[in-house]
Amino acid sequence: MKKTYLLDGLCCANCAAKIERGVAAIDGVTEASVSFLTTKLTFTCDDSRADEIIGKAGKIVKKIEPDVDMQEL
Repeated sequence: MKKTYLLDGLCCANCAAKIERGVAAIDGVTEASVSFLTTKLTFTCDDSRADEIIGKAGKIVKKIEPDVDMQEL
């Protein structure tokens, strides 16, 4: 399952790279990318664990960039 989220408020390319690495490291994620220019997080994950993975991705985003809102596109 491919999911795309807008990272509203993302203001640092370094933080975008940290979020990308963090989400890619989640068990069940096969691919992850963050575009700083479009402020989009895209990842591919196991369908059966999608809700769990989305929750973990949200926690990673908030830990790195507390003011960013993760909005599904």
